[in-house]
Amino acid sequence: MEIIAQHGSAFIIIAALVGFFMAWGIGANDVANAMGTSVGSKALTIKQAIIIAMIFEFAGAYLAGGEVTSTIRKGIINSSYFVNTPELLIYGMISALLAAGTWLIIASYYGWPVSTTHSIVGAIIGFSAVGIDINSVQWGEVSGIVGSWLITPVIAGVISYNIFMSSQKLIFNTDDPIENAKKYVPYYMFLAGFILSLVTITKGLKHVGLHFSFPEATGLAACIGMVVAVLGKLYISTIKIDPQADKNMHYANVEKIFAALMIVTACSMAFAHGSNDVANAIGPLAAVVSLVQNHGMISGKSQLIWWILPLGGLGIVLGLALFGHRVMATIGHGITHLTPSRGFAAELSAAITVVIASGTGLPISTTQTLVGAVLGVGMAHGIAALNLNTIRNIVISWVITLPIGAGFSILFFYILKAIFN
Repeated sequence: MEIIAQHGSAFIIIAALVGFFMAWGIGANDVANAMGTSVGSKALTIKQAIIIAMIFEFAGAYLAGGEVTSTIRKGIINSSYFVNTPELLIYGMISALLAAGTWLIIASYYGWPVSTTHSIVGAIIGFSAVGIDINSVQWGEVSGIVGSWLITPVIAGVISYNIFMSSQKLIFNTDDPIENAKKYVPYYMFLAGFILSLVTITKGLKHVGLHFSFPEATGLAACIGMVVAVLGKLYISTIKIDPQADKNMHYANVEKIFAALMIVTACSMAFAHGSNDVANAIGPLAAVVSLVQNHGMISGKSQLIWWILPLGGLGIVLGLALFGHRVMATIGHGITHLTPSRGFAAELSAAITVVIASGTGLPISTTQTLVGAVLGVGMAHGIAALNLNTIRNIVISWVITLPIGAGFSILFFYILKAIFN
């Protein structure tokens, strides 16, 4: 308690800095994953992807980022082990942020798409199990989180497979793909706009003082989805298409239409990622601020301070803009060949999966969700369409991320403990 009273301001400043560092790493790695499908399919340039991410990542983090934070903060470790020595929890959370951020920067430098959720969860487990007590980790909660890592890629893969196959059946494998694209693409736009706005209304706006019942939210989201669909239809009508062109040219023109659709799904994915993965940076930061403000008392109902969510959102945006191109290249080109229609199916299914998880408070891995979605699209064309070497390397990077995060965290924990004690 005396240590917190003496160094409280320093703890908050250090936690804010390493929280920003962690958010920067999330932007460099995970957001690059999220936008890589759009860039890889050439639906968006890197510059356009960065601009979209800047707007919608920040909006997702600020409006809907508070729901999943409590799971990261309170679900992994048993706070009762820190009641008499709350400063150890502060050391641990700072160490976890620094450890996870360090690994994300290393991975991003080499273009490895690793999981930020793996990184921070592994780091929290590491300092708590080794630095405090192995029983301080709530292994039941951890197993549930790990279980979500396994099932969400499958869910995203199934959704993306079905979305892509529906586009094949309704549009590409028809006698007039262009007219069918004009007919059906607005429905896909409605789906993307509806899902994005529904979660924003039900889970995000309460953080800015607006509350809607579920029927009200559903109706409003449907209206927004309709607006998105109408705007999309108007945009599609401006695309110039030669009706005398051959079938291959018709397919190319349909891909142009899906490229327009990917702008909507890119926004959805950016918002979904910001709402879910900002918790990996601000959860431990919020725990430190809460401990300092409560003079070491561990509170389960502490409120997020106003500047924490914007700090996380800003860090994510800057990380992508300054350091995200390497991982973006890996995810956009390495797993399978992406066209706008394929990228759309992968991106929309990943957005649906991640947004649902964020709304339920489950901290899933966006990386694994997106990779699962891209795999689902690739499987629609057979196993030969997949780059198995790249997939193997990605899976290996997932496996080593958790122990590396734990190792760094243990090291930083003992360093901080030595400095302040």
